[in-house]
Amino acid sequence: MRVLGVDPGSRFLGYGLVENARPRPRYLAHGVVRAGTTAPLAERLEAIFLELGRVIDVFSPDAIAVEGVFTHKNARSALILGHARGVVLLLAARARVPVFEYAPARVKRAIGAGGNDSKESVARMVTRLLALTVPLERADAYDALAIACCHAHQAGALASGRRGARAGVGGAAGFASRLQPNVVRPAAAVVAPGFAGDVEP
Repeated sequence: MRVLGVDPGSRFLGYGLVENARPRPRYLAHGVVRAGTTAPLAERLEAIFLELGRVIDVFSPDAIAVEGVFTHKNARSALILGHARGVVLLLAARARVPVFEYAPARVKRAIGAGGNDSKESVARMVTRLLALTVPLERADAYDALAIACCHAHQAGALASGRRGARAGVGGAAGFASRLQPNVVRPAAAVVAPGFAGDVEP
């Protein structure tokens, strides 16, 4: 299973791709959509739509994991962040890829960084978990990879639970209830042509 993790932002949007493998997720790619800092919001959202759409088209993820809504000190910033998340959800629906949302604290716990640890701790744990050999340019990419790893971990636990249920060991209902996608697949998909995204090694 190939998972695309997305750390939404209206100026810088991080994305990271991992493959669900044993004993740990396998790194595939990462990048940052640089939507700009001075362009109008509508133009920044268009840049996210085009560039992330090409990433989805090229890598064909089986699932998209995105940071869920959480309390934000600044209402305006939260609203703008919601616009960026909306673009991600729209792209997922158009590509017929299920979306899974995770709270920031849950993502940190999944990678062993702790619920309240800093971005530096997230970067350190992602580097260790995926055996990255080159530092990433921005924290957005580390966060996106952490989100992808979180879903890969949860999906792996769900699969193990199902195998255990078939063997009479236990059930997977608890995991399944937490992993239901919140985006329904539409009848048709529209994919973006070509690829000119910022995929870093």
